[in-house]
Amino acid sequence: MKIRRLDLDDKIINQPHAELGLPPIEYEVTHAGDHPLLRIASYLVFAILTSLVCYFLYQLFLNGNERSGGEIVAEALRDPIFWSAVGVGLLAQVIDGALGMAYGVTSTSFLLAVGVSPAMASGATHLAEVFTTGVSGVSHLKMGNVNKRLFFSLLIPGIIGGLIGAYVLSHIDGKVLKPFISAYLLLMGIYVLSKAFRHIRARREVSAGKVVPLALFGSLMDTTGGGGWGPIVTTSLVGSGHDPRTTIGSVNFAEFFLTVTVAAALFSILDNSVWLIVAGLVIGGLFAAPLAAYLTKRLNAKVLLVLVGTLISAISAFNLYMAYSG
Repeated sequence: MKIRRLDLDDKIINQPHAELGLPPIEYEVTHAGDHPLLRIASYLVFAILTSLVCYFLYQLFLNGNERSGGEIVAEALRDPIFWSAVGVGLLAQVIDGALGMAYGVTSTSFLLAVGVSPAMASGATHLAEVFTTGVSGVSHLKMGNVNKRLFFSLLIPGIIGGLIGAYVLSHIDGKVLKPFISAYLLLMGIYVLSKAFRHIRARREVSAGKVVPLALFGSLMDTTGGGGWGPIVTTSLVGSGHDPRTTIGSVNFAEFFLTVTVAAALFSILDNSVWLIVAGLVIGGLFAAPLAAYLTKRLNAKVLLVLVGTLISAISAFNLYMAYSG
């Protein structure tokens, strides 16, 4: 579960991020926007999220299950898959909270390592992100961090790429896909690692025509690989000269629609065990904020990039080894 607070003016922390081409650190926004449409949008997000929570509680406790909700919860607490997901959610959220990206890449790498199928890993990651991407996107909108032109350039191709990725995951055997996804995640780990050793030189902003294929590719890889929208799209746009503040806001707002699309498209092929993974990711993420804050204060962005890039690369290399040695 991606939990971020918005504070794009923290120069002490965000100056190193700007030099490395990373998105600014985000902090939670609690105040409502002044514009009536933005206020309505925030109420709508709250209503949707509340409805989803009520639906899940209904399915768990009131839907005539053979077992009571308490029994289902107790069984989940005894399941090692749940606790693996808690650990993955905790680690992925710590990384995302400290760097402002790499939640999906981290969580998918570890889920694949513990034996989860590619479709299940991507579906669980996107389901866990539905809630927080909605809140994050509306928060950015209320703060004026969304560039309308950039947002609409990202939105449609992002959704199309997500649908293509969901189709690939649902029509190709996970055992065939897993080595390719692990190879992609290995490249993403190397990419994250490389950012620690180079400086981004801002160039002229890319045109809308070039944003479209970037969004299409980023969403396709995000869906099939379980992550990569932020590392691919945000860092590419910031590195090409786009304003970091409006870039992170526009990309995050568009990410909500991508996340909902992918979660809905993959929902029909996911089995009941996905809820164990989603619950673990969410619960693990809830406890990650203090650790992310601690890391952000104690370690600079460059050190974190080295650690995270090395970790993702090592896990992905291990997944590749296991895929081909078996």
